[in-house]
Amino acid sequence: MDRDDMLLSPAGVEALRAALTSADFTANGIAGRLGPQATGGVARNDFRAALRATEDRDPLGTLIRVFICDQTEPEPAVAAALAPLDLADAVAAGLVEPYGDGLRAGVDLEPYGDAWWVLADVPASARPGRPLHSEHVLGIGGATQTLIGATVRHPVDTALDLGTGSGVQALHLATHARRVTATDVSQRALRFAATTAALNGQDWELLRGDLVAPVAGRRFDLVVSNPPFVVGPGTTTHVYRDSGRVGDAIGAELAAAAPGLLTEGGTMQYLANWVHVAGEDWAERVTGWFAGTGLDAWVIQREVADPMAYVHLWLTDVGEATDPHRAAAWLDWFDAHKVESIGFGIVSLRRNGHEDPVVRVEDLRQRVEPPLGDQVAGWFDRQDLLRAHGADGLLDLRYRAAPGLQLRQEATIGDEGWAVDRQVLTMPHGLRWSEEIDPLVLALVGGCDGRLPLRDQLALLAAAHDVTPDELAEAAGPIVARLIERGLVEPVTH
Repeated sequence: MDRDDMLLSPAGVEALRAALTSADFTANGIAGRLGPQATGGVARNDFRAALRATEDRDPLGTLIRVFICDQTEPEPAVAAALAPLDLADAVAAGLVEPYGDGLRAGVDLEPYGDAWWVLADVPASARPGRPLHSEHVLGIGGATQTLIGATVRHPVDTALDLGTGSGVQALHLATHARRVTATDVSQRALRFAATTAALNGQDWELLRGDLVAPVAGRRFDLVVSNPPFVVGPGTTTHVYRDSGRVGDAIGAELAAAAPGLLTEGGTMQYLANWVHVAGEDWAERVTGWFAGTGLDAWVIQREVADPMAYVHLWLTDVGEATDPHRAAAWLDWFDAHKVESIGFGIVSLRRNGHEDPVVRVEDLRQRVEPPLGDQVAGWFDRQDLLRAHGADGLLDLRYRAAPGLQLRQEATIGDEGWAVDRQVLTMPHGLRWSEEIDPLVLALVGGCDGRLPLRDQLALLAAAHDVTPDELAEAAGPIVARLIERGLVEPVTH
């Protein structure tokens, strides 16, 4: 990487890393310096205790004041904190900028993980009234963390980060991929990403272009994307947010591109918004994205927002919350297209080589056990099991109830005592699914102790309920498949 690829020259990046390492400007180093109370205050943007703890302005204290607390500090203190990086080089690169009678942060330099740093633009919230650059580069936000947690972390040969921004996803990919490629439509974003990579001692292939265009004809074992998924009329003012596509078309476009991007067995995961249109089933709309792809697809909706809240959120995000004309135009577009709400969630796709792909689109708004990526991997594994055995083959397996499975009952008291109205199987961990069941299914799950094949269990239940085993097996097949897919019962493999 040469100087034109990064914010700093290679030598400057080395000097910056030396300064940050020497000062222990890391997540653990900062927490150790500030203590629990001040660290908790920083998380709430309350910097009072942190500023008291750094009044001596040693290198770590100065870096905390400048890059964490967004303070203007004297030039000599900043120069000492960044040494051996030359202060003139730091100013020229935009790491710090003159302000008032000193210097303040020109970028968001965030310690991340155990010993990583991420470079991005200063967020709008830290510079009220200052318009964001049209190619503003985001740091580590909520959506970023959602995708990080949802990504399947199996070792792979090749990985692709579409729309890398500051390079956060690529940092994580490099921990389990032999080669990492990252793309972005913004040259400015690629400079930030290149600097983030170099600062953390990583080397990625960085390509400029819109979505999949830079990697046309290439395939990858794992693809992730936190794209500009914001739904609207297709107006582009900030590239991190606006794709230029109308409505939720970018989600469908990525789905259509996935078959050509993935190796056999490859996985693609991306964040998306989708519209809930009056008179339409949102799940059917999103299911249509995957028609003809030949991919297994699991889409989980994690949040839903009404148009007013949605518009306010994204105008605030770029510092435009006070622009009533922008808000009105956006809301008018939603009204014209009968958009009642907007969903947010995670799309996980896998190329499996089968002719009978499974597509599930569903709400999953309960709190789940992290990391979600492990749950996604488990869901794909269970699809493999269901497909490998088929409905009849499932009857020959032995099952046990998932560890920790709970039964919750609702009952009403009457003249003859308590009468059970509703029975729900609940998982207290993992995806924390709840499934309402009838007494026959309850008896079936209760008998899953790993000793008898399901076919024999059903024969016993059939005799007890005066039906034929074949009739019960036919009825139980889809039910058992759903219990397996939900992870409520597990095959015994030994």
